[in-house]
Amino acid sequence: MKRLDGKSALITGAARGIGRGFAEAYIREGARVAIADINYDAAKETAQNIGDAAYPVQLDVSEQSSIDAAINTVVENAGKLDILINNAALFDAAETVDITRESYQKLYDVNVAGTLFTMQAVAKQMIKQGHGGKIINMASQAGRRGESLVLVYCSTKAAVISMTQSAGLNLIKHNINVNAIAPGVVNGEHWEHVDAMFAKLEGKKPGQKKAEVEAGVPAGRFAVPDDLTGMAIFLASSDSDYILSQTYNVDGGQWMS
Repeated sequence: MKRLDGKSALITGAARGIGRGFAEAYIREGARVAIADINYDAAKETAQNIGDAAYPVQLDVSEQSSIDAAINTVVENAGKLDILINNAALFDAAETVDITRESYQKLYDVNVAGTLFTMQAVAKQMIKQGHGGKIINMASQAGRRGESLVLVYCSTKAAVISMTQSAGLNLIKHNINVNAIAPGVVNGEHWEHVDAMFAKLEGKKPGQKKAEVEAGVPAGRFAVPDDLTGMAIFLASSDSDYILSQTYNVDGGQWMS
């Protein structure tokens, strides 16, 4: 029997990268998956490419009306909502003295408020259904410590870890387990963007920062989305019923806790 047979999942930021990897893994395990993304065309293309068990959903996690509409779409399509992965996030980097209120607000609207209010709305739906559920928030090793040029992003991911702890303690009375995954460095389009930012800020050649970061991973390489899917399946399955408020490092040994 597949571990997520008959389950209905909503994954934010699922049109590409880690989110798409989670969606593909959940479908292999028997779930029906909402590919939720601010870019509906990309979500639609991804859903078409990964099979009949996937369907696209328009979602801007910084807008409450969009969150509510997305959950309604999931329930209309799948009849229920059992699993949420809060994956949508933004990144920025700057010298501390150059951080703008605009950048700060944008990251907090998506990474913190988006995570909180999507989690809240999904929890309300799960409570209404009456049979519990699983919520997985995407943190980061950046939430475990500060980084010189990444003050705002690091602080948003630290907030995700803290919210996971509090929400997990509060929602378990409804049989809703809230946990998080803290990846390290994951190869893909995101890191091309990050490398370009650091090249500008630190005066490095394109690709230099990425090579330096990869050399510092004890496992010897960047992660790929498939490295994270095992934990995502575990936390969504009945195997994790007695686990709550935890943040699991899946980072090739970069952080130990």
